[in-house]
Amino acid sequence: MLINGKIDYQTLRKLIDWHVSSGSDGLVVVGTTGESPTLTNAEHRRVLRVAVEYASGRIPIIAGCGSNDTRQAIKTAQFAASIGADAQLQVVPYYNKPTQDGLYRHFRAIAEATNGFDMILYNVPGRTVADLHHDTVVRLAKDIPSIVGIKEATGNIERALWLIREAPTGFAVYSGDDLTAVALMLSGGAGNISVTANVVPQKMHQLCKAAMAGNVATAMKLQFELMPLHRHLFIEPNPIPVKWALAQMGKCSDTVRLPLTRLSDSHHERFVQILSELRLV
Repeated sequence: MLINGKIDYQTLRKLIDWHVSSGSDGLVVVGTTGESPTLTNAEHRRVLRVAVEYASGRIPIIAGCGSNDTRQAIKTAQFAASIGADAQLQVVPYYNKPTQDGLYRHFRAIAEATNGFDMILYNVPGRTVADLHHDTVVRLAKDIPSIVGIKEATGNIERALWLIREAPTGFAVYSGDDLTAVALMLSGGAGNISVTANVVPQKMHQLCKAAMAGNVATAMKLQFELMPLHRHLFIEPNPIPVKWALAQMGKCSDTVRLPLTRLSDSHHERFVQILSELRLV
């Protein structure tokens, strides 16, 4: 959502409308796909405000609030709560590699400072290096009522199953990995916080609805159809392929800020083929 390096708020509003009309059940705003690492604090806050105000209750807004500085994560979460976001997504602190006790205390401090503002944890060690261990997740889920779920993005189904088995009632385990999301949902997961849904929101809504209803045939038919797209959306680091795909579809520019770069030319031909097979271009 950048034009000449500046945020394109008009396109942001159009994308929100598209997701509402496509049946998406919620939007994460300013997550990884939302290019949070290269936004200033002021830009981050304005994107959240615009999204919450424009959505106007038509779709839940989950605010990306994560930081590797606990104080900054608290400030962002407090702001998100103050403008009416529905929940906060808190990624495991990246780069500084905290201990499990440090992670527990980080998330607890945020929860205590935000007065019951629902929090979804986000574990993606492939990007953060640090890993939120199973016992720490369960401890947080049991100790802190406002920690209501986790985006489990390791792609490890056994790990997700242990969480579903041992987390307290009401704690939601969401998939954060599109290729394994159906398996997780059919095993009792609460849904999928999806990258692919940025490109095919209606199909991903249908897939999740079928999986959550236990309709294996429909869920797997859609999953097999979307598998090439799932894979190709990570041919280079997210959100580079997502924005390139959306640009081909006429939804937004493929501009990204350094150190990210536009999708390499070598991937274009196969990507267009995948989008054509899905009748997106």
